[in-house]
This record gives sequence, C-alpha cells and structure tokens, in this order.
Amino acid sequence: MILNAGNNLNELENQLQLSEKYPFVFAAVGVHPHNANEYPDLKAEQLIEASRHKKVIGIGETGLDYYYDYAPRDLQIKLLKEHIKAAQETGLPLIIHNRESDDDMIAVLGEAYRNKPFSGVIHCFSSSRKLADFALSIGFYISASGMITFNKCGELREIFADLPLERLLVETDSPFLAPIPHRGHRNEPSFVKFTAEKLAQIRDIPFDKIAQITSDNFCNLFRKASDKGRREYQSE
Repeated sequence: MILNAGNNLNELENQLQLSEKYPFVFAAVGVHPHNANEYPDLKAEQLIEASRHKKVIGIGETGLDYYYDYAPRDLQIKLLKEHIKAAQETGLPLIIHNRESDDDMIAVLGEAYRNKPFSGVIHCFSSSRKLADFALSIGFYISASGMITFNKCGELREIFADLPLERLLVETDSPFLAPIPHRGHRNEPSFVKFTAEKLAQIRDIPFDKIAQITSDNFCNLFRKASDKGRREYQSE
C-alpha cells in the first residue's frame, strides 16, 4: 500500500483522483508547514470534511519546520493545532513533520494529548532521542526514511536500533531522501526496500520479518486502510 500525504489543499483533488484510480493508493489531507502562509485561516472543519472520503486515512502532513522557517513559527503552531483537532475529532492518525523544533513539538502535542488522546506518527524521523521517547510515551509510531542508510547518520541509526518493533514504520518521503544506493536521485516508492533492508540490518533481524512488522504496523495505525477498516467504512 502507498500513502500519499498532503502538502496543501489545492492538490487534494489530484490526490483523491490518484487514490480512486489505484486500489493500493491512499491519501492523507493536510497542509505542510512550508505552505502555512497559503492557509492562514485554516480550520479543523475543512480537514474533517475532506477526510470523509473513503480513501483518506490520515491527517497531514503537518508540523513544525524551524530549519527553513518558510512560515512564521506562530502560524505553523496555529495550523498544527487545527490538524490535531481534526485528528481528535475523526480518530484518524496524525502525520507529523518535525525539523529543529523538538521542544515546541513536544509542548504542543503534549498539551493537546492531555486534553484528548489521538494517534499519529513522527514521519521521516531525524530528531533527538528526547522526541522519540516522548512520541512513544503518547503511543505514536516512528518512521524511518532513506536517511538511515546515509553514512553520516550513525546517531540516527542508534536511535532506531532500540525502538520498539511494534512502533516502527518505513517510508520513502518521495521524491526526496533516496536511500543508498540511489542517493542523489529522485526517490520513488519502490526504493523503500533499501530502507527496510537497512532497518533489518540495524535490528539484526531478517528482512522478511521487518517487512512484515512494518506492514502490520501500518495497518494498525492507519486502520481505515486495513481490510477490516475498509469493510467497516463501506458498511456505514
């Protein structure tokens, strides 16, 4: 299965058309923090309405990016909170982007979670062990990208070496972060194999096992995409 995460609402129709064309493609609805300036008045209700489509299985990607700072930080936080509200209302998992914003991310997610729990994933994880431990404490999953194959990412591999197996996911972050041996080229979904192989090596378990574990974890988190979830949705 492929999850096509959202960057902005203008592209949502294309996402949905693609998901309707291919049974194995699903969508998430959201506004990336890089695009926050385009949606200063975004409300959770807009995301909730869009999520009613049968192939929308998550909310996001959303989050904070203090590396590029393409949008004011207070606006990024405002939009993140709206996405959290949508996740809390719909029960769909949140897809979190985080870059150099660990403390604010922990504060925002923690406050919201104490008010009303929700599920989610720190996607394309490249942050601190502090954030990883916090994410696990609220039941989140943590997703490995091609970065774990990069030579200079030893510290990141150390974090993935002891995360709970039942909370691991793998991803491409296409078209970015192509794993070795394709680093520097456009990433694509088929390259997820190389990330999974590296994760299996890090954990010292067979590739087939890590493939099964991360596939099962995907369906456990994104329940609407599971066979059971699709049957329940269609019966409503």
